[in-house]
Amino acid sequence: MREHNTKMATTIPGNYTLNKSEDTINQKTSFFFKKENIIRDKVAFITGGGSGIGFRIAEIFMRHGCHTVIASRSFPRVSKAARKLAAATGQRCLPLSLDVRAFPAITAAVDQALKEFGKIDILVNCAAGNFLCPASALSFNAFKTVMDIDSLGTFNMSRVLYEKFFRDHGGVIVNITATLGTRGQVLQVHAGSAKAAVDAMTRHLAVEWGPQNIRVNSLAPGPISGTEGFRRLGGRQASVSTKVLDIPLQRLGNKTEVAHGALYLASPLASYMTGAVLVVDGGAWLTFPNDLKLLADFAASAKL
Repeated sequence: MREHNTKMATTIPGNYTLNKSEDTINQKTSFFFKKENIIRDKVAFITGGGSGIGFRIAEIFMRHGCHTVIASRSFPRVSKAARKLAAATGQRCLPLSLDVRAFPAITAAVDQALKEFGKIDILVNCAAGNFLCPASALSFNAFKTVMDIDSLGTFNMSRVLYEKFFRDHGGVIVNITATLGTRGQVLQVHAGSAKAAVDAMTRHLAVEWGPQNIRVNSLAPGPISGTEGFRRLGGRQASVSTKVLDIPLQRLGNKTEVAHGALYLASPLASYMTGAVLVVDGGAWLTFPNDLKLLADFAASAKL
């Protein structure tokens, strides 16, 4: 078996270098797209924006001229994140406390964002919940919780933004999903079902809302290093190192690469793209193996 060096640096198209073991980027060369103002003066509302992929999407958007609203259930977390983002980019960032399952709270948050900025051009639905559990041990409430956060939350946010602004002004919706629903995946019936529902929602909304100049697309990341999701779902280090070799590009992805996918979908570069799922996973969904032994291990003790 080939030896996999997880600390090796990788050159990504766009003339910058990322370290595979750390989700870092050289600030001086942080613009993947040549037009640094590609979404200048736009306003993006990003759920789950206080950490992980949502935080990196906010950062990349702001480095390309966009103002942001970042929302999370934890206001201390999202407030701290907003200060960091504003200081690093010089753009405005409004932190809001929000549970995407609570329709009245969403309405109030959107009203506050519109009062602050006067418009919202982009919605990124990034709030999500996930864990590993076999279907036979998954409680009804645990399944419902994931469906509510991912699927219902995505609809709630999209529906309120449509009513409050997008219907009359147009807009862009980017739904962060996953490739779990494209095949059977052990321990992920809850998340796979929720994300598959969101991808279906993407297509339905793209058809219904296209005449109002609203583009709706999904972005499906694969195994992404440096995220809470990967820490929860990645498994043992030895197992991860072996599985990486099954990814066609032979490495894990990073949050910046996912954020660049979101930037593309939100920008005029994707102006004729709607109802699509953009997969950013190094080809992993084509080759990544199911771990049936892991299923057996969980089945013996898991109960959620």
